[in-house]
Amino acid sequence: MHNTLKGKVALVTGGTRGAGRGIATELGAAGATVYVTGRTTRESRSEYDRPETIEETAALVTEAGGQGIAVRVDHLERDQVRALVERIEREQGRLDVLVNDIWGGELLAEWDVPLWEHDLDKGMRLLRLAVDTHIITSHYALPLLIKRPGGLVVEMTDGTKAYNDHNYRVSFFYDHAKSAVIRLGFAQAHELRQYGCAAVTLTPGWLRSELMLDLFEVREENWRDATAREPHFVISETPRYVGRAVAALASDPEVMRWSGQSLSSGQLAREYDFTDVDGSQPDCWRYLVEVQDPGRPADATGYR
Repeated sequence: MHNTLKGKVALVTGGTRGAGRGIATELGAAGATVYVTGRTTRESRSEYDRPETIEETAALVTEAGGQGIAVRVDHLERDQVRALVERIEREQGRLDVLVNDIWGGELLAEWDVPLWEHDLDKGMRLLRLAVDTHIITSHYALPLLIKRPGGLVVEMTDGTKAYNDHNYRVSFFYDHAKSAVIRLGFAQAHELRQYGCAAVTLTPGWLRSELMLDLFEVREENWRDATAREPHFVISETPRYVGRAVAALASDPEVMRWSGQSLSSGQLAREYDFTDVDGSQPDCWRYLVEVQDPGRPADATGYR
């Protein structure tokens, strides 16, 4: 996809780490100018207190072949989001791709705790970070995006519609947040259609994010060591994989065929014939349904 997005402008929100960083980097590899937003910078950290910064992500975008621009934004603060979009319009005059990847709920979800016992303040904060941020960002960014046909909105979530419709996602608030985002993509697709712009919802599989690698006490170079602790981690994928999915969608002149749909990285890898960085094509959501959830032994043969 070298230079397939040259001249295009993207905004990747929540681009500090994880899927957002992988997406921003792959959009850069396709030649795009990418605005990367988040709350952790070289000068200050969010409540995550993680070392990754938006400046690092922007540098990766530029190193990959695009132009990375880091902007500190709290997407719950309307004035900050409005100012961000005004800056993009002033500097670039266009917005071609909006990726709503803001999350921020790992420290707030209480797993396997029922609604009535879950800390209500944490649950409501989780919903604000996971859903309200996406709505606020689209509210201010879409008027710029619809100025040209061919624009694309990607709502990032966890789980496909087919999977989430039939599976409880371990926490009431997490379940609600991830399913609500799927509906955000569907609704925006309906409203954008008359402008020739598309909106989709996209999920990675089991992501080898910085947080997940730290949880398993491994690095990307030896990630398979984590399968001794969790055998099904064998189906995991890097953040660059879902990044390549976004780059493929953004480069597709017929992207409207996907508008309104719930998609996965593995599904799009087969459609667009891209691979993860190791040359494999993990298909996590098919694996979950056919292997992990039925209790079969971990074996990714035929699934990556």
